Amino acid sequence: MELEEEVPKQSYSEKEKGEIFNQEFLPHIHSMYNFGYRLTLDRDDAKDLVQDTYLKAYRFIESFQKGTNAKAWLFRILKNSFINDYRKKSKEPAKVDYQEVETYYNSEEVDRQITPDLRVESLKDMIGDEISNALNSLDVDFKTVIILCDLEGFKYEEMAKILDIPIGTVRSRLHRARNLLKEKLSEYAKSMGYNKA
Repeated sequence: MELEEEVPKQSYSEKEKGEIFNQEFLPHIHSMYNFGYRLTLDRDDAKDLVQDTYLKAYRFIESFQKGTNAKAWLFRILKNSFINDYRKKSKEPAKVDYQEVETYYNSEEVDRQITPDLRVESLKDMIGDEISNALNSLDVDFKTVIILCDLEGFKYEEMAKILDIPIGTVRSRLHRARNLLKEKLSEYAKSMGYNKA
């Protein structure tokens, strides 16, 4: 594995840090949120992830080289934060609020049917976004390369830096991800009148 050459830390004044943050980082906040949402599938989690990313970006601003691709640098921070948080959550045991359970079973409404989630009920009869559902069903590694390349427009070299993998791995992962999407969407495409040639 090739070692990445270490980038010397910059020394910025507080004024320069503010300028970099406002001019280089903040213009990408919507792209960051979209990427965070695609990874987490939850608005609040995406907002937390973006906030965490921007806090880290400011904290480690000396590691950023002015004039380089700020968007790619931010995406890498967000991706690493997501993976670290995902790993941490997957190791935590499931939590149950026993107070809530006890309150429910001690109430007079025990025999009643549990109130349905109105969000689920209201969306149940609507036609789902097949492409979004197919993308969201992919493994996070495949979903990430599709988002970075096809939705955000990053080049292979930039994706390799963001994901911290070789360019060859980026290409093969993207190829596999696109084939998985193609498989998942083939029936939908047929139902929409697209015939396989």
